[in-house]
Amino acid sequence: MTNVHTVSNLNQQLQHLVAEACSYPTKSLMRRQKLSEIVRVVMKSGKLWKENTPYYNDALQQTWLYFCRNPEQYNPDSCSVLTWLDNCLKWRLQDFRSREAEIQAKTVPLSSLEIENTTNTVESLPAATDIPPILEETYQWAFTDPDNDLASTHVKGRPDVTCQILILRRLPPETPWKNIAKEFNLPPSTAPNFYKRECLPRLRNFALRQGYHEIGH
Repeated sequence: MTNVHTVSNLNQQLQHLVAEACSYPTKSLMRRQKLSEIVRVVMKSGKLWKENTPYYNDALQQTWLYFCRNPEQYNPDSCSVLTWLDNCLKWRLQDFRSREAEIQAKTVPLSSLEIENTTNTVESLPAATDIPPILEETYQWAFTDPDNDLASTHVKGRPDVTCQILILRRLPPETPWKNIAKEFNLPPSTAPNFYKRECLPRLRNFALRQGYHEIGH
């Protein structure tokens, strides 16, 4: 009975937070703060759908990206916030499953040696894992993309491979470069080189603005 009551309270809290977030202008600080609070409350609750798959974290990041850009899509009359987020996450997991099946059917795998030789110089680029505050702030910055700079900066001819996607993929837990190359059907050096050229300077500028001096080595 207590558990049901707790879930009910959580749903009410989340519905209230979503309504608050939607009441603020799209790129306002208050809206970003409310969206970040929702992410924290949901993740802390541990009640979001879980699945033991290698692409779960990527699907989760995409779910949060979608939510932070489209909180108005949630309809409180149809289901709870958690149920809606669960459904969004399950759809993205299904997308990954379908994409992986397609890749396996079509792609001739590159040798792991070739991938290792190409990427070993940039394999250690993501934010350090021993400083949680900057990591959490970096996640929130990349998720909400306040200036729409990360989402609009992309690999030439590939608007689907953006700074936003790559930064989120490379924050801990890191998606290996070879997985990213396979997922987006890219030459093995394209994503890490773009990351070094376009994403790292943005990460470092963000760190400096936040008062940190070490990020993205």
